[in-house]
Amino acid sequence: MFNYKNILVCVDGEQFSYDTFNQACTFALEQDAKLYITTIVDPKPYASMVRFDSKIMQRVEQRASESLQAYKQSAEEKGIADAETILEVGTPKVRITRHIVPDYNIDLIMAGETRGRKPERVMTGSISKGIAKRATCDVILVKSSGEMVAKV
Repeated sequence: MFNYKNILVCVDGEQFSYDTFNQACTFALEQDAKLYITTIVDPKPYASMVRFDSKIMQRVEQRASESLQAYKQSAEEKGIADAETILEVGTPKVRITRHIVPDYNIDLIMAGETRGRKPERVMTGSISKGIAKRATCDVILVKSSGEMVAKV
Protein backbone atom coordinates (compact mmCIF):
# COMPACT_ATOMS: atom_id res chain seq x y z
CA MET A 1 0.00 0.00 0.00
CA PHE A 2 1.18 3.51 -0.79
CA ASN A 3 2.00 5.98 1.94
CA TYR A 4 -0.45 8.83 1.39
CA LYS A 5 0.15 12.21 3.03
CA ASN A 6 -2.74 14.31 1.67
CA ILE A 7 -6.10 12.66 1.08
CA LEU A 8 -8.97 14.52 -0.57
CA VAL A 9 -12.52 13.30 -0.04
CA CYS A 10 -15.24 14.75 -2.25
CA VAL A 11 -18.58 15.16 -0.49
CA ASP A 12 -21.96 16.64 -1.25
CA GLY A 13 -25.32 16.62 0.48
CA GLU A 14 -26.17 12.98 -0.25
CA GLN A 15 -26.01 10.18 2.31
CA PHE A 16 -23.76 8.27 -0.11
CA SER A 17 -21.08 10.91 0.47
CA TYR A 18 -21.06 9.95 4.13
CA ASP A 19 -20.14 6.35 3.23
CA THR A 20 -17.25 7.63 1.12
CA PHE A 21 -16.31 10.06 3.87
CA ASN A 22 -16.14 7.27 6.46
CA GLN A 23 -13.83 5.23 4.24
CA ALA A 24 -11.63 8.30 3.66
CA CYS A 25 -11.40 8.84 7.42
CA THR A 26 -10.29 5.24 7.87
CA PHE A 27 -7.60 5.70 5.18
CA ALA A 28 -6.43 8.98 6.73
CA LEU A 29 -6.12 7.38 10.17
CA GLU A 30 -4.28 4.33 8.79
CA GLN A 31 -1.90 6.51 6.78
CA ASP A 32 -1.54 9.27 9.41
CA ALA A 33 -2.44 11.63 6.55
CA LYS A 34 -4.01 15.06 6.38
CA LEU A 35 -7.64 14.86 5.30
CA TYR A 36 -9.05 17.50 2.98
CA ILE A 37 -12.83 17.55 2.70
CA THR A 38 -14.19 19.32 -0.35
CA THR A 39 -17.44 20.37 -1.93
CA ILE A 40 -17.49 22.09 -5.28
CA VAL A 41 -20.62 24.14 -5.91
CA ASP A 42 -21.47 23.95 -9.59
CA PRO A 43 -23.29 27.18 -10.51
CA LYS A 44 -24.78 25.82 -13.76
CA PRO A 45 -27.91 24.25 -12.23
CA TYR A 46 -28.71 27.58 -10.54
CA ALA A 47 -28.07 29.88 -13.52
CA SER A 48 -31.71 30.26 -14.53
CA MET A 49 -32.85 30.79 -10.92
CA VAL A 50 -30.46 33.71 -10.36
CA ARG A 51 -32.77 35.88 -12.49
CA PHE A 52 -35.51 35.39 -9.90
CA ASP A 53 -33.41 35.15 -6.75
CA SER A 54 -30.07 36.96 -6.82
CA LYS A 55 -29.01 35.48 -3.47
CA ILE A 56 -29.55 31.83 -4.33
CA MET A 57 -25.85 31.10 -4.89
CA GLN A 58 -25.00 32.78 -1.61
CA ARG A 59 -27.45 30.50 0.21
CA VAL A 60 -26.20 27.40 -1.63
CA GLU A 61 -22.61 28.23 -0.68
CA GLN A 62 -23.64 28.85 2.94
CA ARG A 63 -25.35 25.45 3.15
CA ALA A 64 -22.32 23.79 1.57
CA SER A 65 -20.04 25.52 4.09
CA GLU A 66 -22.20 24.34 7.00
CA SER A 67 -22.16 20.80 5.61
CA LEU A 68 -18.37 20.86 5.30
CA GLN A 69 -18.03 22.03 8.89
CA ALA A 70 -20.22 19.12 10.03
CA TYR A 71 -17.99 16.70 8.09
CA LYS A 72 -14.88 18.26 9.64
CA GLN A 73 -16.34 17.93 13.13
CA SER A 74 -17.18 14.29 12.41
CA ALA A 75 -13.60 13.67 11.22
CA GLU A 76 -12.24 15.18 14.42
CA GLU A 77 -14.59 12.97 16.47
CA LYS A 78 -13.18 9.95 14.62
CA GLY A 79 -9.68 10.93 15.77
CA ILE A 80 -8.38 12.83 12.74
CA ALA A 81 -6.36 15.72 14.12
CA ASP A 82 -5.48 17.26 10.77
CA ALA A 83 -8.60 17.95 8.70
CA GLU A 84 -9.27 20.93 6.47
CA THR A 85 -12.28 21.93 4.39
CA ILE A 86 -12.21 23.31 0.86
CA LEU A 87 -15.25 25.01 -0.67
CA GLU A 88 -14.99 26.23 -4.25
CA VAL A 89 -17.35 27.24 -7.03
CA GLY A 90 -16.97 25.85 -10.54
CA THR A 91 -17.09 22.66 -12.53
CA PRO A 92 -16.24 19.92 -10.01
CA LYS A 93 -14.03 17.69 -12.15
CA VAL A 94 -12.05 20.71 -13.38
CA ARG A 95 -11.69 22.45 -10.00
CA ILE A 96 -10.59 19.26 -8.29
CA THR A 97 -8.10 17.99 -10.87
CA ARG A 98 -6.63 21.28 -12.11
CA HIS A 99 -6.69 23.40 -8.96
CA ILE A 100 -7.17 21.53 -5.69
CA VAL A 101 -4.90 18.54 -6.42
CA PRO A 102 -1.83 20.64 -7.31
CA ASP A 103 -2.54 23.47 -4.82
CA TYR A 104 -2.78 21.08 -1.85
CA ASN A 105 -0.36 18.36 -3.04
CA ILE A 106 -3.11 15.74 -2.98
CA ASP A 107 -1.86 12.19 -3.53
CA LEU A 108 -5.18 10.34 -3.14
CA ILE A 109 -8.72 11.36 -4.09
CA MET A 110 -11.70 9.44 -2.73
CA ALA A 111 -15.10 10.08 -4.31
CA GLY A 112 -18.46 8.38 -4.39
CA GLU A 113 -19.56 7.14 -7.75
CA THR A 114 -22.07 9.77 -8.80
CA ARG A 115 -25.67 8.75 -8.94
CA GLY A 116 -26.95 12.23 -9.95
CA ARG A 117 -29.74 12.98 -12.35
CA LYS A 118 -29.72 10.73 -15.41
CA PRO A 119 -30.18 13.53 -18.01
CA GLU A 120 -27.24 15.40 -16.50
CA ARG A 121 -25.03 12.27 -16.54
CA VAL A 122 -25.89 11.72 -20.21
CA MET A 123 -24.86 15.29 -21.05
CA THR A 124 -21.80 15.74 -18.84
CA GLY A 125 -20.80 12.25 -17.72
CA SER A 126 -20.18 11.09 -14.20
CA ILE A 127 -18.31 13.65 -12.12
CA SER A 128 -16.33 10.99 -10.28
CA LYS A 129 -15.39 9.17 -13.45
CA GLY A 130 -14.32 12.51 -14.92
CA ILE A 131 -12.14 13.09 -11.87
CA ALA A 132 -10.60 9.61 -12.18
CA LYS A 133 -9.91 10.16 -15.87
CA ARG A 134 -8.21 13.56 -15.38
CA ALA A 135 -6.45 13.08 -12.04
CA THR A 136 -2.68 13.01 -11.81
CA CYS A 137 -2.82 11.20 -8.46
CA ASP A 138 -4.38 7.96 -7.21
CA VAL A 139 -8.19 7.83 -7.13
CA ILE A 140 -10.55 5.52 -5.29
CA LEU A 141 -14.20 5.53 -6.33
CA VAL A 142 -16.67 4.14 -3.83
CA LYS A 143 -19.75 2.53 -5.35
CA SER A 144 -23.13 2.64 -3.64
CA SER A 145 -22.57 -1.00 -2.68
CA GLY A 146 -19.48 0.06 -0.70
CA GLU A 147 -17.16 -1.59 -3.23
CA MET A 148 -14.04 0.44 -3.94
CA VAL A 149 -12.61 0.80 -7.43
CA ALA A 150 -9.06 2.19 -7.56
CA LYS A 151 -7.20 4.04 -10.29
CA VAL A 152 -3.58 3.96 -9.18
